Amino acid sequence: MKINEIKVNRFIAKSKIKGIDFVINPYVGCPNACMYCYATFIKKLSGHDEEWGSFLDVKDCNYTLKKISVEGKTYLMSSATDCYNLYEKKYEITRNILKQLIKFNFNLIIETKNELILRDIDLLKQIKNLKVVISLNTLDDKFRSEIEKNSTILSRLKTLSILKQNGIYTILNISPIFPYLTDYKKIIEKTRLLVQEYQFEFLNLKNEYKRKVLKYIKEKHSNYYLEYAKIYLLNDNTYFANLKEEIEKYCQSENLKFIFKSLD
Repeated sequence: MKINEIKVNRFIAKSKIKGIDFVINPYVGCPNACMYCYATFIKKLSGHDEEWGSFLDVKDCNYTLKKISVEGKTYLMSSATDCYNLYEKKYEITRNILKQLIKFNFNLIIETKNELILRDIDLLKQIKNLKVVISLNTLDDKFRSEIEKNSTILSRLKTLSILKQNGIYTILNISPIFPYLTDYKKIIEKTRLLVQEYQFEFLNLKNEYKRKVLKYIKEKHSNYYLEYAKIYLLNDNTYFANLKEEIEKYCQSENLKFIFKSLD
């Protein structure tokens, strides 16, 4: 892993995501190295030509959050990195940001795959309007390890359980849903006592990671390759349209709180 410490003026930015005022990305890059990650566009913006997941820029920032920019706003941590990646244990950039944030009345959404978030329960419990989103798209840890690094399925389930036990609003983001490989019903059956809400996000393939994922499907799950080609090369949206309707009916019948997320 190539680690760089960089000086920046601010660690927050205005958000283009619906319902989010500002995003906080304490790092550039992400050691999770998810094969399907849409944030690989960050490489071009930050001048990196290394493979996604092989570099991490640690933001050194003296910016102090002010009440006027925080009160009543909704913040997302993070939109293009995992703020609790393995190196946060050393650098504590996320923890130091949280220490500033807890002074104010605001809404915070934290998205992560890593159980390091449990280190900061003391701070998280001081944030009144907090939601923690953990992503999971399979119960098969072999499949998980082939498409992303670091955080096992067991560790994510443990994280959800401990967060909920501590009174923190937990959301499971079943994302990204890989056609024919993600069994959302089994995931819900395994987690419904651990979370208050579900999010669903379909696998969206663009640019360089589109080639990687399709190559992976062809090599490891060749029986589904023609179906993937139909969806991602011929732009046939029938599979996801039908799946969306199926998920809606299932969640409604099970009285589950849920939303669909979109990168668009």
